[in-house]
Amino acid sequence: MKKILFALICCLPALLQAQTTKAVRDFFDKNTIGEIRLTLPAANWNEVLDSLRIYGEGMLVGSVIVDGVSYEGVGVRFRGNNSYQIGLKRNPFQIKLNYTDKSLNHQGCTSIKLSSALRDPSMVREVLFHEIAAQYMPSPRASYTKLYVNNEYIGVFINLESVEGQFLRQHFGSDNGPLFKAGVDYKPENIPAGCKQNIFGSLEYEANIDCYRQNFEMKSERGWTALQELTRVLNNDLSKIADHLDVDRALWMLALNNVMVNLSSYSGARSVNYYLYQDEHGRFQPVHWDLNLSFGSFKNTGQGSDLDLRGLQRLDPLLHADNPLKPLISKLLSDPLYRKIYLAHVRQINNEFFANGEYEKRAKALQALIVVPYSEDKYKQYSLEDFQNSLKVTTGARSRIPGISELMSKRAAFLKTHPELTALPSNISDIGLQGRAKFEAQAVTAFRISCKADRYPKRVFIYYRFEEGQPFRSALMQEDNSATLPPGTKAFTISIDAPNSDAVLEYYLMAENAGTVQFSPLNYVKAPYKVKLADLNK
Repeated sequence: MKKILFALICCLPALLQAQTTKAVRDFFDKNTIGEIRLTLPAANWNEVLDSLRIYGEGMLVGSVIVDGVSYEGVGVRFRGNNSYQIGLKRNPFQIKLNYTDKSLNHQGCTSIKLSSALRDPSMVREVLFHEIAAQYMPSPRASYTKLYVNNEYIGVFINLESVEGQFLRQHFGSDNGPLFKAGVDYKPENIPAGCKQNIFGSLEYEANIDCYRQNFEMKSERGWTALQELTRVLNNDLSKIADHLDVDRALWMLALNNVMVNLSSYSGARSVNYYLYQDEHGRFQPVHWDLNLSFGSFKNTGQGSDLDLRGLQRLDPLLHADNPLKPLISKLLSDPLYRKIYLAHVRQINNEFFANGEYEKRAKALQALIVVPYSEDKYKQYSLEDFQNSLKVTTGARSRIPGISELMSKRAAFLKTHPELTALPSNISDIGLQGRAKFEAQAVTAFRISCKADRYPKRVFIYYRFEEGQPFRSALMQEDNSATLPPGTKAFTISIDAPNSDAVLEYYLMAENAGTVQFSPLNYVKAPYKVKLADLNK
């Protein structure tokens, strides 16, 4: 009895702690709304933040409670370029948790970026775009939070994952490489004479490296030489571009911009609102940013006046393909295979989210989540009626912000029947791996892969790697003429030597015919095929 009593006494503190400890909300949980409470040492805090935003780069020091967790000595400032407006309390915010104490972070995040969703009466553009983009390339997480400053409710904001530290480590394996943001908030002084003007982040080549400072913000301690070399290769030595740029992710970025009419981006009038990070393998990785003007809220392509609704719905999937001032598009799409891959990405995004109406279901669910805190927001820029109607109809007599479904339902139909997107791809089937034969003593030391492709394939490529996080290498599969197949169908094989007996091969296939390409699996970005050499030797 004494032993039982002693055991209960020992366990009592742990039991009490389990009862009183409250689970901390996942900072980017999309099913709940977070809460951020700022305390700033100024009654006129928005005027102080205006002054800092206009005249300098400092921060106002205060404290914050993030979903119930308190942090002292944080730095606060208004952020944004076109989304910032002087005199407003409901501006985009940056909260630097480790401003005075470098050890502070919230679930790994050292900085909080809040978007006010300017020119987005629906409040879903950024969250929806990031969710869709994340299916095809690294994309910051986005969720909703309520913001209070000095106990005053400022409104519901979009909480965006910063493109720094944790994000870079998770997606690219490190965070100490060169990092750039296209577009600058402050024009630097002493720019050399002879620099190209108003080219923003277009990635045109400049002989004078100092010219790049007026078009990119360097967020790392080094990198200008690497950025200049990227632009030199892109513009003058395209055959080597894959050594300096993750081309497939760049094509996904461009395809996502085009399908979702994101013209406040590289694809529009100004080549801004994206990041470039050079990973450990020397390749720059593109990342979207500032998506509140996507889905046609910004309407200028850089070629003529703003587009009307019909022009946005029928935006050319090959916009800027012949524009030398947009080399990331025109140079990449000048390569016939890259052009086919880009168009296949456009087709896949449209099929998986827009032609089937999935985007609209998700947009409605996001609005349903935030309708109550939005209605309570006295600083909101649009009425509750505009918010509720913003998916279906155009909002604003002057700004003419299209309803998302009003835009995308007809855009999806336009893309579905566009001549550049109607070529039938070669379907890849009968993918096989040759293992060790029964009773065979010799172990298999290579991955022998075979497949079939129909609709008159020209080539089949395999993309493979032996370690997650490494770049995929590509190789051409060989035609196998030993089998009798239906007209238009071909068999292909390849043997890839394993580096060791414990090797694990990740791979995907791409079949090219005269009109387009097709991937297998379609979801190769998230889930490529995987096989262990040991399993082939069982």
